[in-house]
Amino acid sequence: MRRARGSKGVVARRGRWGWALVLPTLVILGLFSVYPMGNAFYLSFFQKHLLSNAPPKFVGFGNYLYLFRSPAFWNSLRATGIFAGGAFAMLVGLSLLLAVFISSRKRFQRFLQLAFFSPAVVSTVVAAAIWLLIFDPRGIANQLVNALAGTPGVDRKWLVEPGMLQLATMLVYVWKYVGYFTIIFIAGIGTIPRSLYEAARVDGASAWQAFSRITLPLLKPTTLLVSVVAMIQCLRTFSTQYLFTQAGSPRGPIDVITLNVYYTAVRTFQIGRASALSIILFAIMLFLSWLQFRVARSEEVSYL
Repeated sequence: MRRARGSKGVVARRGRWGWALVLPTLVILGLFSVYPMGNAFYLSFFQKHLLSNAPPKFVGFGNYLYLFRSPAFWNSLRATGIFAGGAFAMLVGLSLLLAVFISSRKRFQRFLQLAFFSPAVVSTVVAAAIWLLIFDPRGIANQLVNALAGTPGVDRKWLVEPGMLQLATMLVYVWKYVGYFTIIFIAGIGTIPRSLYEAARVDGASAWQAFSRITLPLLKPTTLLVSVVAMIQCLRTFSTQYLFTQAGSPRGPIDVITLNVYYTAVRTFQIGRASALSIILFAIMLFLSWLQFRVARSEEVSYL
């Protein structure tokens, strides 16, 4: 009995220490994540001018109805879809190919990982500033494309033409984050038993068969992680589009929802509508994340 009571006391003390260690993180998470989200949801039902001392006016779903009737909202939804779809596909596909390539190398693996990961530690603002110079009419991007196409002196209008502008923002994002997701894929590949590849090689499987029959199926949990994180990251993009517009690029083609939230809240001071936009973006993220988990749950992954 004494031993049982003593073990219960140890468990209780460990539990108290656990809560004591976790509590600061919970407080910070509540103050800077949970409370702002709850406050945004609350404000989305009110009409509130950011600089006015007047109390908020309850409008119910008026802010949402206004947004659904606004051409600017649908343009933001379209711009977000184009950017997120293109950047997401390039991020996941390119990071997977780079991970397979680096993992197959016997030399310089650490160097390649460091080289591709290094842009991830660069601030998004700095990355956008660097690429603004690259996309300048006299920059490297025009020179490289013209050299490949044999059209010297042609201005591709990376920062002006809508299609090229959308592609430019995607390239900035892919350059910055592809190394981060490559490292995650490399870690996932490292968990696959080498014996499976050796057995496939003995059976005469080609490199493509080993990739499609072993690597891809067993990378499913890692692919799900990368897909969810990359999708959320692409949907919440802001700095690149903001800096491009500040440099003189037209806002319309790259007016993603986060940029629209900024202009609605900071430029027109309609904090209620901006909050409604934020809630809609959160709902889109939640739905797409749920959808990816739902699709991934349809198959089981096993080494046997």
